[in-house]
Amino acid sequence: MSDPDLQSLPRDAAPDTDRPPAGRGSAHGRAASLRALAVVAVALAAAGAIAWLGVTRDVAALREEAARRLTAAEASAALARSRGDWLAGELRDAQAKLALLEARLAESQSQQASIEALYRDLAPSRDDLALAEVEQILLIANQHIALGGNVPAALAALQLAEGKLGRLDRPQVAPLRRAVARDVERLKAVPFTDIGAIAQKLDAVLAQIDSLPLARDERLPPVPAAVPPTPLPAWRRHLDDAWQELRSLVRLEVSDRPMAPLVAPEQAYFLRENLRLRLLSARASILGRQEAGFKADVRAAQAWVKQYFDVRVRTVQQVLDALGQLLAVPLPDALPDLGASLDAVRALKAAQERRAAPPPTTPPRANR
Repeated sequence: MSDPDLQSLPRDAAPDTDRPPAGRGSAHGRAASLRALAVVAVALAAAGAIAWLGVTRDVAALREEAARRLTAAEASAALARSRGDWLAGELRDAQAKLALLEARLAESQSQQASIEALYRDLAPSRDDLALAEVEQILLIANQHIALGGNVPAALAALQLAEGKLGRLDRPQVAPLRRAVARDVERLKAVPFTDIGAIAQKLDAVLAQIDSLPLARDERLPPVPAAVPPTPLPAWRRHLDDAWQELRSLVRLEVSDRPMAPLVAPEQAYFLRENLRLRLLSARASILGRQEAGFKADVRAAQAWVKQYFDVRVRTVQQVLDALGQLLAVPLPDALPDLGASLDAVRALKAAQERRAAPPPTTPPRANR
């Protein structure tokens, strides 16, 4: 094709000068593909080599780490075996010591049990001591009632026993506490009589017996001192002296009471002693709560004082007033019996002794 022809061709129809020929282009493309494949293969080979080197290096490191750890584990195992052997020896020693301690503990426990049993045999328990103390207090309260009739002292003793029983706090003590409470209420219901004051008043009367004047020892009131006489003639003085002597021979007395009984001087001593014995008998009766005997003795003493002693003297009047006050004192008919409390505490002690007693041992049977 000539140049004009080339020029006359449209631009769109212009030949593609850059496109290689068909046969040469395909060869060139195959070569480029081969080169690309070779590059890829080389790259893959290089990557595989690098990966293989990395894996090899990691495997070597893992092997070294495993070997190191295995060595450390073996060393630890050997150390553990040695410590295990040492601990086994220590355990054997500890078990031997524990067995020895257990043997000693069993021995000490048996000794302690023997000592406690011996102590229980020799020394009473706290409850036994408390019950023994309560029994003694109740005995004292009974003595106050039976011997002296001293209700306040007996009531104080019962209240003390009630307080000691309250501190025990045992169910088996309840019947004893109820018995003591009943006796306390019975004593509180008894009217109060001050026996001590009555005894002191009798002692005061006894102290005045020797100073009481007898009725036969009455004397006329003393004559007032005479004024110094004026000088009289001799015959007048003789006449006055004769008159005084005549007056002394006769004494006139007007009395509004019966004639006082005459008591010989040697009998005055026995009169005072009999009066003293009456008052002492009254004192013993009041201490023994014997109202009939007390009032009979006081009435007899009062009658004797009125009959044989001068009732116009102040001391005699004081004695009569004291005896009248003693007769007016009300006395209780009977005092309560505290035997129920004593019976209850003794029954409780007997029950505790039966529980504490060891059971009887049966003798072994003989082998046939």
